[in-house]
Amino acid sequence: MPWLMKAEPDSRIVKGKDVKFSVDDFERIGVSPWDGVRNHEAKKIMRERMKLGDKVLFYHSNCKMPGVFAMAEIAKEGYPDFTAWDPDHPYFDPKSKRDSPTWFMVDVKFNRRLDHPPTLALIKHLATLSNPPKEVSYIGDHGLEAIKNMPLVNRGRLSVQPVDDAAYNAIVALGTKGGWDSLAGVSRNAPKSRQAKASDSSSEIAKPKDKKTLEGKLHERDKPLPGEDGTFESGQGQRRSKRLKRSLSRKERTL
Repeated sequence: MPWLMKAEPDSRIVKGKDVKFSVDDFERIGVSPWDGVRNHEAKKIMRERMKLGDKVLFYHSNCKMPGVFAMAEIAKEGYPDFTAWDPDHPYFDPKSKRDSPTWFMVDVKFNRRLDHPPTLALIKHLATLSNPPKEVSYIGDHGLEAIKNMPLVNRGRLSVQPVDDAAYNAIVALGTKGGWDSLAGVSRNAPKSRQAKASDSSSEIAKPKDKKTLEGKLHERDKPLPGEDGTFESGQGQRRSKRLKRSLSRKERTL
């Protein structure tokens, strides 16, 4: 089953550490642990449902232009999130124990960028239509209906979400073929290119320089933030989890 997984591309300091994680960071690193998630519904998905090789839509969240920016896949199935045991980690949880871990994570492998990242504005606009507009007729009626049923549209704030195959294929088609910039309600501003991320080198934590360096990364933190992905959910679903990327030793990766 495909999934949509969110991360914040813009710098935000938590406990003195920059917890941003953009598509640029992801592409540079290659394989990343999806740690720091502190939402029970998202945790359960990673622990029980995500399987090796599952497809992933990588989503920029809590930024000026939220949307799907890359394709990825699950590289390692669920295992204990040891960052919860680290008192210096922004999302340390003293209730999580090594012999009875509360939180779990997966490893995710970057595959490729989407040339025309489908924005949240586009996805929400399409969800209001009865038929696909001519600009994106290639997604077909089935693809449009699948987009309407996406949790991103209906339960937008959960940071790890299931995506059915038809919706996944429609989003990838939008990101590959483009042609939708002129649609009503869709921002015409171009997404930042990898060259435009000059601010990546200026944060308080050294940014990853190769696939083996895993520093300064974040997933969405489990608390409601206004104004990004639409309506809030009730209960645990209101909370969004951000994740911090840390350096992982070979020993930690085998936990």
